[in-house]
Amino acid sequence: MEDFKAISRQITTALELEFAPVAISFTNELPSGVSEFTDRVPAGCEFWEKARNSIFATTADHHALCSIGIHTHNIAGAPESQMSELTTTLKTMASLEYVQEKEVATIPVINQPTQYVVYGPLSETPMTCDAVVLFVDSFQGLILSEAIARVDESIPLAMGRPACALIPQVINSNKGANSGGCCGARAYLETLTPDTTLWALPGNKLAAYAEQIEKLAKANAALTQFHEVRKADVEKGMSPTVQESLERMQA
Repeated sequence: MEDFKAISRQITTALELEFAPVAISFTNELPSGVSEFTDRVPAGCEFWEKARNSIFATTADHHALCSIGIHTHNIAGAPESQMSELTTTLKTMASLEYVQEKEVATIPVINQPTQYVVYGPLSETPMTCDAVVLFVDSFQGLILSEAIARVDESIPLAMGRPACALIPQVINSNKGANSGGCCGARAYLETLTPDTTLWALPGNKLAAYAEQIEKLAKANAALTQFHEVRKADVEKGMSPTVQESLERMQA
């Protein structure tokens, strides 16, 4: 298994994250030493926030109040009543013109049903993770987008509602992606402020992402200084060449 503690530290340090990465794993057996969640939340996305400080496993019962989350995460063992809840939820969204019927089929869903979803800090995860969630600001997202594009060799997808669909999107495509969240997630998560957005990475390429994040964070810092020097000189009425700006930056 990869050194997730080192990878988490590398990503957190390079991006100067306020909140460390959160690991998410899907499994049909409760991992040794991991306890089931002991409470209930109004939406599955709340587990991302709670997992910043502890490791726990969830079942369909723990997600019971979030029919959309059970659907996107394809959690096994949900009662039939959940289908009714999902139908009601989608009808309500449709009546508000929030979701159209043709859009429902495009919402990503985990390919195979799973008994447990395990959440916890990436640095402490006891098992290989399927996805990692990051809470970032716009500048950190800039670096992430560049790193993901380099590793995945494609421009990362930007998503909207529902926020929980970010996880199956990343796992199914095996590519990093961004989500602006959804109004529900922004109501439930204190971490998801107006200045914050969500990014997720597939768990099987974390070392590659971390390496590129570190490189691009350093490159962005250097180029930011270059542009600041150049801006100041132009505002003084100068017309510096690139070489002159580089020399001024290094002085």
